[in-house]
Amino acid sequence: MSKPKGFDPLEIAESNATSYPEPYRSQNQRRWNRRLGDHAGLKNFGVNLTRIAPGGQSSCRHWHSRQDEFVYVLSGVVALETDAGEEVLRAGMCAGFPAGSRDGHRFVNRSAEDAVLLVVGDRTAEDEVGYPDVDLHARLGPDGRYRFTRKDGSAF
Repeated sequence: MSKPKGFDPLEIAESNATSYPEPYRSQNQRRWNRRLGDHAGLKNFGVNLTRIAPGGQSSCRHWHSRQDEFVYVLSGVVALETDAGEEVLRAGMCAGFPAGSRDGHRFVNRSAEDAVLLVVGDRTAEDEVGYPDVDLHARLGPDGRYRFTRKDGSAF
């Protein structure tokens, strides 16, 4: 008999772990992920339930060379920062970021309440991540983990 496929996402442990090196790691400790896709055994794309506390951000502003991203705001209010500026997203709104668009984006919670996002992204091999505002670059390794360097390629 196989285990049930259905699960309550709120029963999946939250983690605010990030693989960002310092000084960027501490800037991203006010957001927590429940890795729903990993829990379901998904290999081709990730699904995260991301909670951003007041004053927190989803990540440093970034773009992916090969990964598509889609974000749906489940609750709360966030500021979406992109190359075009800032726009407010409320519960029920969503945004998509096609691979290779080079439009750096992040979500910032400037409200007094938690914001919860459903974040979906694929796991395309050889993805690279650009960070327009900070001295950071990432490359997806064969083990599925991102390796971070400075923009000039030097190690942290």
